[in-house]
Amino acid sequence: MSATIPGMRLDHVGYAAGREGLQATARHLADVLGVRMVDGGPHPRFGTRNVILPLSGRSYVEVVEVLDHPVADRAPFGRAVRRRSDAGGGWFTWCVGVDDITRFERLVGQRSEAGSRRRPDGVELHWRHIGIPGLLEDPQLPLLLQWDSPPALHPSGLALTDGTRLAGLEIAGTPDRIRTWLGLPPECAVEGLRFDWLPPGDEGPGLRAVVFEGPRGTVRI
Repeated sequence: MSATIPGMRLDHVGYAAGREGLQATARHLADVLGVRMVDGGPHPRFGTRNVILPLSGRSYVEVVEVLDHPVADRAPFGRAVRRRSDAGGGWFTWCVGVDDITRFERLVGQRSEAGSRRRPDGVELHWRHIGIPGLLEDPQLPLLLQWDSPPALHPSGLALTDGTRLAGLEIAGTPDRIRTWLGLPPECAVEGLRFDWLPPGDEGPGLRAVVFEGPRGTVRI
């Protein structure tokens, strides 16, 4: 997961809203990080909706809540969000952006699926993704995502200049499992991004905490 590997980067981290709801959860995180809140709109195929917290470095936090809609009970993404929200909310995924998702289709043996959402201003965003079933089966693995929308529409576009950025991830799981999923050699590391590996414990594998750096110093959530 090296920043020098062409076509691969950390795109975003996902946080499931707690019992207080989407807006209150996103507002709390935005206040702690000193960033903006941007209403993202619904995911019609997932039965969810989101609020975006844009970050420097072309990344963002996606705060998600499940909707009271039958599709949320069928879609693995909606079920994963509901499971995390029912447990009090918190981190439930991280996502690696790629330029050529067909390479990863061959690598992991899965077909990519189309995703979309319409922003409140009417603009539609489109992408392709791999790995959503893993949110339920092996949540240490990142989602893989290729944006089909123009780069100018990336959700990080409203980040404050010289603002808060992602600095580290704490993941319960197995580094070799994740490197195999991403097709990377053992010596790879992300420039400017620290990975701390934890034993799965009783909670099992998954993203446990995210570290941010910005005008307010180091913030761990």
